[in-house]
Amino acid sequence: MANGKLWGGRFSNQSAAWIDEFGASISFDQEMAHEDLAGSIAHAQMLKKTGIIPAEDAAKIIAGLQDLQADLQNNQLEFKTSLEDIHMNIETILTAKIGPVAGKLHTARSRNDQVATDLHLYLKNRLPEIIAVLHDLQVVLVKKAAANVETIMPGYTHLQHAQPISYAHYLLAYYEMLQRDIERFEFNIKHTDINPLGAAALAGTTFPIDRAYTTELLDFSVPYSNSLDAVSDRDFVLEFLSNASILMVHLSRFCEEIILWCSYEFGYLELDDSYSTGSSIMPQKKNPDMAELIRGKSGRVFGHLQSLLTTMKGIPLAYNKDMQEDKEGVFDTVKTLIPSIKIFTGMIETLKIKQDKMLHATERDFSNATELADYLASKGMPFRQAHGIVGELVLAGIQSNRTLQEIPFAKLKQISPLIEKDIYDKLTSKQAVSRRNSFGGTGFAQVKEQVALAAEKLNITL
Repeated sequence: MANGKLWGGRFSNQSAAWIDEFGASISFDQEMAHEDLAGSIAHAQMLKKTGIIPAEDAAKIIAGLQDLQADLQNNQLEFKTSLEDIHMNIETILTAKIGPVAGKLHTARSRNDQVATDLHLYLKNRLPEIIAVLHDLQVVLVKKAAANVETIMPGYTHLQHAQPISYAHYLLAYYEMLQRDIERFEFNIKHTDINPLGAAALAGTTFPIDRAYTTELLDFSVPYSNSLDAVSDRDFVLEFLSNASILMVHLSRFCEEIILWCSYEFGYLELDDSYSTGSSIMPQKKNPDMAELIRGKSGRVFGHLQSLLTTMKGIPLAYNKDMQEDKEGVFDTVKTLIPSIKIFTGMIETLKIKQDKMLHATERDFSNATELADYLASKGMPFRQAHGIVGELVLAGIQSNRTLQEIPFAKLKQISPLIEKDIYDKLTSKQAVSRRNSFGGTGFAQVKEQVALAAEKLNITL
């Protein structure tokens, strides 16, 4: 063939090396070498079973591919840019090993269904790992929550003190977010667990292939029912990148709070030295660099999602070369996601919580104002009226530098005869938190119940 390509029969000219390099994907799609070999072995086994190629040829091909699997495991496969992609590289290496019979492997198959199969297998192999490390993070959060049910911290809205809450309640909020992340990835498995192999280029094949057999061999649930969809579909990749982006939003928000709360101004938390760095010029610095890196890495994951959405939006059916751009973002997201989750898990596990500082922050503010308003409402005063009265008390307290619990009883009684001396107990942070026992609330009894339910779901003993 004039241009030296496996597909070059109808070409008379050879492209320049720099053009070949621009079009090649082997620099990144070699990441799917394991999956490409697994798919090829399954295809060869199917060709043998159906008698599409002679059994002895199939056996030789399968043995050669298994040898390549061992070579891959030992880092002994060398890939060339001139061979474009992982599929052509594997076929060329196989041909050098077993001879021209290797060319029969591509019978009833196209690179279109081959690459789709590889990508399905790649994600199918990694989604359970992502779910597993998320589970490990949940375990750490729940154990940390169990040890801090009665650790009181300021709850915030608009980054302003709102109401005191249990630190365990705060941690469980992120546990719930991660649970939704896990469920999204589990649903992603459903759309990843479909076999494109056998769709060929786009229209299926004239050979009597057995798609149910390759589906079984590759441990897919079902084959695609439409060959055009099989080679065109990248929804499962978009789902993955979307799910990954939502997860990174959760980790980034958590990191933002860690970064704030480790600062001198807050002082609620201290990161372990192994998750912090120093300054080259300021000896006193202890920087939350791992949290900042995870927060920063969210941007690259979001970018991969936006990139593929933009790539896919204008592509007509079926396969187009644009779709070569679907892989680098996936590979990078997997390599970003798993280490980020593992680092975050260790960071939370070794986190030092400054309980006294958190509690103190709720004792010199007015985050108990709702307690007084609720107290008056429980005595029969319309809540809106109670809200107005307490608002005026807060303003007076700010002006006189006194908290609500420092206002003399006589003054409170003057404001409303409904107020009794028990109000001072109800205004304490501990009471404010413990009394909020509506379902899902921050009350200690509720939080303990939620911790127990989470532990049961995670199958751990506290």
